Amino acid sequence: MFSLKFFVAYILDLIFGDPENFPHPVRIIGKLISFLEKKLYRYDKKILFGGIAALITIISTFLISYLVAYLSDILEIILLYTTLATKCLAGEGIRVYKILQKGDLKEAKEKLSYLVSRDTETMEKKDIVRSVLETISENSIDGVIAPMFYAFLGSYFSFVGISLALPFAMTYKSINTLDSMLGYKNEKYLKFGKISARIDDLANIIPARLGGMIFIPLASALIGYNYKNSLKIFFRDRKNHASPNSGHGESAFAGALGVQFGGKTKYFGIWYNKPTIGDKIKEFEISDILKGEKLLYMTSFVTFLIFFIISLI
Repeated sequence: MFSLKFFVAYILDLIFGDPENFPHPVRIIGKLISFLEKKLYRYDKKILFGGIAALITIISTFLISYLVAYLSDILEIILLYTTLATKCLAGEGIRVYKILQKGDLKEAKEKLSYLVSRDTETMEKKDIVRSVLETISENSIDGVIAPMFYAFLGSYFSFVGISLALPFAMTYKSINTLDSMLGYKNEKYLKFGKISARIDDLANIIPARLGGMIFIPLASALIGYNYKNSLKIFFRDRKNHASPNSGHGESAFAGALGVQFGGKTKYFGIWYNKPTIGDKIKEFEISDILKGEKLLYMTSFVTFLIFFIISLI
């Protein structure tokens, strides 16, 4: 039964993505996190109360997701679909691509600023393309591969006859949302978001490595990209990142596309020289965004197909 629900959820994501004005569960989770932050940030023991905020969010998400799965198969499928972000992620990249095609660098910078935390006002065209591809490659893990992995893993567990596929997948999304909202290494969140960031690191250990070592190179081979270089750069550069997990997907993408990520990047008014990932075989071109989108879709399909087939077996 899980295989059918998983299949329908996957198709729904490819068709609808993340429609505007749709009451997406992640937005509801975000509101809960904001509420808890307002209530708990005032206390001196920032690590402790930040951890309490994370724990409440994670447990609440798991229990509500289980209740939904218990009450309705249709709602379970809809929520499973909302854990996936293939079309949404690809669509964000294509929007920037279309703006760049028109030659409107100012609008492209503005649109990109909604997707990334780095400063965009001083970027040149190649910097915008690099940023889009880095975002797609990094989020191919937490927006596509990891939710599928946890839905697949959860399908092997049940409670009173109800599969834990949805609770596992949605709980992962709550962990990812906690990290995106509280996991900053700045003065405000360094302590309060510390536990959220660590939990996210742990949750992504397996999906990131599966993605970088198997799913992305395999997808590269199927669409005629350089899968050998994808594997080469993965094993060589996957640790060239401040995050213990983000470099895995980025390195596999960079190798497949023949580009180099990292380098000089501006965050909150400060320039950083990020470690490079990949070899600079060529300069970034606008068309690279389309290549990244194609690789994202194939990676999504390969990941889905492998988990789907295993679940049938």
